[in-house]
Amino acid sequence: MAQSPVSSKPEPPAVNGGNQLFACKSIDKLIADADDPGHRLKKTLGPWSLTALGIGAIIGSGIFVLTGTAAAGEFFQAPSILHAQVLDLIVNFLKGGGTANVLMHGRPPAGPSIALSFFLVAIACSFAGLCYAELASMIPIAGSAYTYSYATLGEIFAWIIGWDLILEYVVSNVVVAIGFGAYTKAQLAAFGLNLSDRWSTPVWESGHWTGAYFNFPAFFIVFILTVLLVRGVKESAEANNVMVAIKIGAILIFLVVGGMLVHPANWKPFAPSGFGGIVTGGAIVFFTYIGFDSVSTAAEEARNPQRDLPIGIIGSLIVCTLLYVGVSVVLLGMMKYTTFVSGEAAQAPVAYALKYLGASPLARSVIVIGALMGMISSLLVFQYGQARIWYAMSRDGLFPRLFSRVHKKFKTPHISTWIAGFAVGLPAGIFAISDAADLSNIGTLFAFVLVSLGVILLRRKQPDRKRAFRVPFVPWFPLISILLCGGLMTGLTVITWIRFVVWLVLGLIIYMLYSRRHSEFCKARS
Repeated sequence: MAQSPVSSKPEPPAVNGGNQLFACKSIDKLIADADDPGHRLKKTLGPWSLTALGIGAIIGSGIFVLTGTAAAGEFFQAPSILHAQVLDLIVNFLKGGGTANVLMHGRPPAGPSIALSFFLVAIACSFAGLCYAELASMIPIAGSAYTYSYATLGEIFAWIIGWDLILEYVVSNVVVAIGFGAYTKAQLAAFGLNLSDRWSTPVWESGHWTGAYFNFPAFFIVFILTVLLVRGVKESAEANNVMVAIKIGAILIFLVVGGMLVHPANWKPFAPSGFGGIVTGGAIVFFTYIGFDSVSTAAEEARNPQRDLPIGIIGSLIVCTLLYVGVSVVLLGMMKYTTFVSGEAAQAPVAYALKYLGASPLARSVIVIGALMGMISSLLVFQYGQARIWYAMSRDGLFPRLFSRVHKKFKTPHISTWIAGFAVGLPAGIFAISDAADLSNIGTLFAFVLVSLGVILLRRKQPDRKRAFRVPFVPWFPLISILLCGGLMTGLTVITWIRFVVWLVLGLIIYMLYSRRHSEFCKARS
């Protein structure tokens, strides 16, 4: 077992000025709590498994769907200031135009420049990834950004980001589970196996009852993955490794087959909406990068976290960026970006392009399998990460202690895993919340901002503490991460920001009524 990093100087007191809200939990105390026999998790993951976890989370169905949507743009049926991007509002305000000329009909098309959108997001994620790598190697504890914020910013910020991560994981997984159900139903129908709409569609959609009873496929996949996660992290990682290999293979086949169908004329105009289209396109495809931070949630189950966590985080980002840019260049070379505005072309652009241009049925089938594996592995990793967030918050007293119980045989946080499963499976079986998917984007970007800020603060507070991985050029690289992530947040809509603020206010109410009173700091002071 790798030795916990220790400081050459004593850490400062945990509570600063007696203010519990801004009390920081010492890194040594965090590590000691993780080593407690009653809460100890099984250390089984190596560098490849951690990298595969990152790839499994990052590459979901988004690469097969959102590439076309971001390239073609989005158009809302009911234009509203609530659907305007914050970036549009800021630009028009600075121009003195108020809200009169704000683009409210949707998001402008990025066109072939969506490749630059992917690259822009990759740069932002890379700077954030370096910050995650440093903190993960220093604080090899479950909880990801929540734990890092507790050690650097204080309890109130830790609670906010933990509550934010719950929203991120739940919403993203509900969306993916619903997408899996719809995709599976469509593929079964192609083989003459028609699932009843009453048992395969959302019960509530667009503000009204649909007449369905339950979306069983969406619930079922979450239930099966929950059982697997409860059984053990090793078994879950092995299953993820297989699915990652399959979907990478599917993407490589698309690049080869699609590359032979490219027409360079389709790349013109390259950026039909200019830089604004590239930014808003980045805000859309950012959803496809969500996941590399989930590697850090596996810190307590890594054999050598100081060495392997940075490898997993940075390695998964590099692999996924190369694949994303390749897919976007090939897809937008196969067909004009305007093709993917609506219908089948918008819902499944990769499969549609192959079908329309006469690719073999085998190639199209591989893409279908790759998309399914992408959704399943993404669900698996996010459910894994979500349970670890709840587990870490429970161990600190901010959630009921029930959430931090570890299965005696499997050494997994089984209760957190089951609760996380039903928190995703039941909404996926009832609701259609695709219009709220941007909540995952804003939640993740907010976490990146706080983690980057945490690196700067910890370098000042504990400059001599051993760091197995160090972000170069501090504070400049973390500041760049903060600016880029903040910029991408402005590409999100007003309604997304409103929903995000409402969720945080609800979280603060829960913190003041429950979590603050049950925190370890509150008990220490009483």
